[in-house]
Amino acid sequence: MATIAFILLCHKDPDAIIQQARQLTAVGDCISIHFDARAPRASYDQIVSALAGNRNVTFAKRRVKCGWGEWSLVDATLAAVEAAVEAFAEVTHFYMVSGDCLAIKSAQFTHAFLDRKDCDYIESFDFFTSDWIRTGFKEERLIYRHWFNERTQKRRFYWSFWAQRRLGLTRAVPADLQVMIGSQWWCLRRETIEAILEFIQERPDVVRFFRTTWIPDETFFQTLVRHLVPRDQIETRTLTFLMFSDYGMPITFYNDHYDLLISQDALFARKISPEASVLKERLGALYASDQTEFQISNEGRNLFRFLTGRGRIGRRFADRFWETESTLGRHRELLIVACKKWHVAKRLLEAIETQTDIPTVAYLFNEENTVLPDLGGIQASLEKRTRHRRALMRMLFEYFASDRLVICLDTAMLDLMEDFFSDRSTVRLLEIECEFSDEYLAGHARRVGLAGERTSQAALRQLLPTIRQDVLFESDRIRDAEFENHERLDERASVEENARALRRFLLVDDDTARSLAETPHLFVD
Repeated sequence: MATIAFILLCHKDPDAIIQQARQLTAVGDCISIHFDARAPRASYDQIVSALAGNRNVTFAKRRVKCGWGEWSLVDATLAAVEAAVEAFAEVTHFYMVSGDCLAIKSAQFTHAFLDRKDCDYIESFDFFTSDWIRTGFKEERLIYRHWFNERTQKRRFYWSFWAQRRLGLTRAVPADLQVMIGSQWWCLRRETIEAILEFIQERPDVVRFFRTTWIPDETFFQTLVRHLVPRDQIETRTLTFLMFSDYGMPITFYNDHYDLLISQDALFARKISPEASVLKERLGALYASDQTEFQISNEGRNLFRFLTGRGRIGRRFADRFWETESTLGRHRELLIVACKKWHVAKRLLEAIETQTDIPTVAYLFNEENTVLPDLGGIQASLEKRTRHRRALMRMLFEYFASDRLVICLDTAMLDLMEDFFSDRSTVRLLEIECEFSDEYLAGHARRVGLAGERTSQAALRQLLPTIRQDVLFESDRIRDAEFENHERLDERASVEENARALRRFLLVDDDTARSLAETPHLFVD
């Protein structure tokens, strides 16, 4: 009978990882865990300690710092795979899962399903002729080299891309490979895994190529499996049930989705909400049960399309989620930088992006041309962003795959600050206090339409005291709001004082906070 080694990539919530590992190994299966090196060492040690007595658990021998769209995700997967191959000689199948995945069938059903057909289960569609990629980069993923993370180093990522494009610095795909693409959630036989590990030892050129492709976890295994395994031994599908919204965001499942999930034609589901404790308990008990009969209706995707389709024409059974009370998520942390001098805040954000792994977005509610991902149109205008601000922020958290996010707001936007601080998530505010010269205020008056290029100096002199008072009034209103977690960065303060404020705001170590406080030319106009 089939025996499974689950390849688990995870980066947070050690208690949930421990529970997941115990559930999956309780019936004799095995698990190999890679815990992101960006995550706290204490969390990793907690997992290792809790699972130390379980012979069906092993850990990747090297922890990789993972980033979305990077080779690091493939590297981490290979580290966990290598550990599993070495530790579990009896395993017949290797099944890729994340910390958000749970079984939606019993182990007995799962093993019988894998025994039924001798094949690999992996999505592998032709990269160039299929429509798997709907929008954005396609061949650019391959023919250009990508060294920087698109989410955390956006400017460098796109600067590098445009530089290569202008200079014509393209490269060829390895001539003997047909590049394939598909979901990263696969289930492969032992002989296939061993063939892949042998192949990458023999073909360092292929590994070098994929190291600098963009989002290689959607192409690396998919390409190698198709290259190494006969077509009739590949089922081009994933055994993990997952859905995406029109905005390209994965659908999250909650406690009331149990019956829906177990009726799908899949063995696992992604992604389960961290707060769905009842669903997790029921699915854990299901995996350990003797149940072998399931009514497979497989209506999940059609039902989702039907309900969202009704919503588009105002006939859905309930209000749209942005029309009722919604939350960014209790486990999330929104960090707001409030500054009247936009260029100062942007310099700080650039430094935060460089020195931490916290994603940042500048003045998205103030500047129409702020660079944002395609979120299905909700990001298209300032009006839409502001009207649906909580929905927009939730989608940005999902897009960046992070529980922390830094944004900038103009100090005039007290209503947005009050709205975010009323949310159930954790919100922190860093107000940057700057000196305002008459020259700067005159330029500000022109930018906001209070003055024009032909406005006389006499008129400006009369206007400037009012503008200066307005700026001070905005700061006073923020103070009067008495927000919790309100820190101040002051142009007149010492580096030590500003470092303390940054440490409390970002929850970073002393060295990082001081380095940020010493950002070159931070307050220069």
